[in-house]
Amino acid sequence: MLALPALLAAGSARAQNRPLQVVVPFPPGGTSDLVARIIQPDVQRALGQAVVIDNRGGAAGHLGADHVAKSAPDGTTVLLTDPGILTTGPSLFAKLPYDPAKDLDPVTMLIYAPYVLAVHPSVPAASGAELAAYVRANPGKINFAHSGVGALNHLTALVAVQHWGGTVTEIFYRGGMLGIQAAVTNESQMVVNGATATLPFVKDGRLRALAVTGPRRLADLPDVPTFAELGWPAAEAGIWQGLLAPAGTPPGTIARLYDAFTTALDLPATRTRLADLGAGARAEGPESFRRWLAAETQSWSSVIRARGIRLD
Repeated sequence: MLALPALLAAGSARAQNRPLQVVVPFPPGGTSDLVARIIQPDVQRALGQAVVIDNRGGAAGHLGADHVAKSAPDGTTVLLTDPGILTTGPSLFAKLPYDPAKDLDPVTMLIYAPYVLAVHPSVPAASGAELAAYVRANPGKINFAHSGVGALNHLTALVAVQHWGGTVTEIFYRGGMLGIQAAVTNESQMVVNGATATLPFVKDGRLRALAVTGPRRLADLPDVPTFAELGWPAAEAGIWQGLLAPAGTPPGTIARLYDAFTTALDLPATRTRLADLGAGARAEGPESFRRWLAAETQSWSSVIRARGIRLD
């Protein structure tokens, strides 16, 4: 027993000498990946430790999350993700291979970016109201790209389309960026995804933005109304990004990770780059993040149950 503190300290020192594996459970190019790569150099400097980004896409993000949940709680593996997958998974699956509430320890929330609902320029709709009318008049004609049944961008679009009184043809892609690319090439005609990944394609004219979620219009899209202005549901949905570690990670290690990632977020250059992508830093501590996860899980579970959505 007397040797235990020394053993723990030695283990922590060995872990700090190994690279930090930041698992992004989606393919490269999406919001989680962009955020990870923006802050990677500054996190490395803050930790004094190499940081490696590991893209593990699949199962709407659950493959990567499961990998982290089953990793050693020694501070060498963390999950950087849209935590929405953790709040919907328990309601969508009878049994996940991991328990998001028990097998992952929150470290910090990182950023929030609203969703942008965008369409291919060939869609004959110049506003959200015109899109809703077009969808009603043309059942199933619009292909809607999403990153997985039950993903928050899927649920957000689903409740909006139901509010319009129409139907779309849903097409699943293995990540948000792949869905955006499908809309750009007109393989799909509508996409709902984070502003961080979507704005570049709106700015260069390859997509047309018709609505955004969140409490206010985006500075880069001042003429595009919010869901709330249009009277659409899911007005506060969006892309959150958070950092989690395997359950049982020592509090001191959690604190070290929190300090490094929030230090990187707080740098003016980082905040500017995030703002240019329509995102804002939203650093919150472990307990605040844990409460957010619990509240979101309860909120979205009622939506999922009401619509009878299941993935097993």
